Amino acid sequence: MTKSLTIAIDASRTTVAHRTGTENYALQAIRGLLALDTPHRFVLYFRDTPPPDLFPALPHVMQRVIPWRRVWTHFRFALALWQDRPDVTFVPAHTLPLWFPGPAVVTVHDLGYIYFPDAHPSLSRRYLAWSTRHSVRRATRIVADSLATTKDLAAHYRVSENRISLVYPGVDQALAPVTDAEKLAEVRARYQLPERYLLFIGTLQPRKNIARIVQGYVRWTSTQPDPDVALVLAGPKGWLYDPAWTEGVAGVIMPGYIADEDIAALYSGALALVFPTLHEGFGFPVLEAMRCGTPVITSTTSSLPEVAGDAALLINARDIDAIAGAIDQVVNDVALRADLMVRGYQHTGKFTWDHTAEQILQAIEQAAAL
Repeated sequence: MTKSLTIAIDASRTTVAHRTGTENYALQAIRGLLALDTPHRFVLYFRDTPPPDLFPALPHVMQRVIPWRRVWTHFRFALALWQDRPDVTFVPAHTLPLWFPGPAVVTVHDLGYIYFPDAHPSLSRRYLAWSTRHSVRRATRIVADSLATTKDLAAHYRVSENRISLVYPGVDQALAPVTDAEKLAEVRARYQLPERYLLFIGTLQPRKNIARIVQGYVRWTSTQPDPDVALVLAGPKGWLYDPAWTEGVAGVIMPGYIADEDIAALYSGALALVFPTLHEGFGFPVLEAMRCGTPVITSTTSSLPEVAGDAALLINARDIDAIAGAIDQVVNDVALRADLMVRGYQHTGKFTWDHTAEQILQAIEQAAAL
């Protein structure tokens, strides 16, 4: 029988107003852990008061809110861990406290700051490099989102792969194709989109390859007699966003952040997800689009071939002609579109948060046993 553990979890990322990939990972992973049938007790630590429905009220789950403006992880969270002395600590997003007691598990999502240092403000990049190095040295076990990140950890930080658990994140199983024409039209109207569009979704920053995506779109439209297809770049503007990427380009629409309740309809209405980014720790939009029955164009770089499998068009992200050619294939080849839609939806069945949570818990139990 498994020994009952008190497991401390850093839940501070789950209360942000606009969740991106890392925050969504933290939310879904924690929900998955709490739903498992285990003898363990979980203590969730927050910097901000969570909404009452963020996590279920369960007898084996305690929530601690510790308001603190600066250096929350290294000071206030660390102090709480010294006070509470849990059996093991789990941090779902990169950074373990500088000094705290007991074994720990940390999830490292990617080492993109090494490959694209200019994609981060200088101070942020240096902190990421320091905190990741500290975390992988201090952690008893490390959870990596992909084989690509596992190999990066071994190459750049000399981490033995015996200390790493490869655990693929899940995809929201509630996502499904939206076929209601009225709902699709309502979401298009909300974001001022035309009926036919290609979609990119993510933070608009250099690592996302926005300039080449736009150039590929322009090259493709130049070959079409009636290019009535828009390119929708959905998401907030990030560090080093350059207005020149889209300046003077007809057909590009930038609706900003998309509300959670509109995501499925936005994916479902798109002709394709165009996601040939330069580096991803995992690449959630690939699976989200597939769940909604949307064909996917993505890259041969980093973790994306692992995530997409044989259910997407994989291209060289640095080749503008390849981007334009893939757009042409997906828009104009009806049989290919249908095949990608079927294969994509089937492929997503391999990625469930239940399975992710089971594997994370296994890593936590292994760490506590050492």
